[in-house]
Amino acid sequence: MPPTGLVLLAIGSVQLGSAIAKHLFHALGPGGAVFLRIGFGALVLLILWRPRFRGYARADYAVAILFGLTVAAMNFSFYSALDRIPLGIAVTLEFVGPLGVAVAGSRRVLDGVWVLLAAVGIVLLAPWGGIKLNTLGVMLALLAGSFWAAYIFLSARVGRVFIGGTGLALAMVVGGLVSTPIGVLSAGTSLLRPQLLLVGACVALLSAVIPYSFELEALRRLPTKVFGVLMSLEPAVAAILGFIVLGEVLALRAVIAIVLVTVAAAGASRYGVRTPID
Repeated sequence: MPPTGLVLLAIGSVQLGSAIAKHLFHALGPGGAVFLRIGFGALVLLILWRPRFRGYARADYAVAILFGLTVAAMNFSFYSALDRIPLGIAVTLEFVGPLGVAVAGSRRVLDGVWVLLAAVGIVLLAPWGGIKLNTLGVMLALLAGSFWAAYIFLSARVGRVFIGGTGLALAMVVGGLVSTPIGVLSAGTSLLRPQLLLVGACVALLSAVIPYSFELEALRRLPTKVFGVLMSLEPAVAAILGFIVLGEVLALRAVIAIVLVTVAAAGASRYGVRTPID
């Protein structure tokens, strides 16, 4: 399969996983769904990579632990937003994080255009003037975007320090441990229901294992700029799957906002100046 196809499948897998996870909220709450997603994801990564956690400096472990805390916070804030607003809008607002990373520190006029387009899109999604959105949901989605930006920086650090998937596996274990009390308090005895555990395992595979594997393989054969442009399709794919799987119909203003943010993210990825992430 061509690398572009792998990226598109990865995008579809992530958003399908989010749509299915939303069906779990009535029984488990966002906290319970996050616990199952991260917990099963950590288990699969441990089985696949069989990482060795010894032999690293304390500072390296600190970065991996911070990475795990960021993963847990990003997922919990995003799922909490998804519980209150449509999937396409939640992903669009969250995309502000990676867009900010793409244009951070730039003084070029063209990058200012992408920021302006994204800003207009965000303003269009503000809960006023005919569009009805939960204000807390909007704020949580933007918070998830800030954690996504931190995730990008920490992921680069962890990837340089740890061998293979060791750093990611360690971070997921930390994220699973942190999300355990939240998940137990949110879901309670519902976590013992086999059918919900099975759906949670599917969400973990769709949202983490499959897309990470596909993206890793695609990046071996695809320029990073092209990869970034393709990833910019996530808000649009989320809106489509939100309609198909969840029956979420978006107003025209919301659709225009998604298009603006998608164009801004694609432009920043395609024409942005790449700088090393320390």
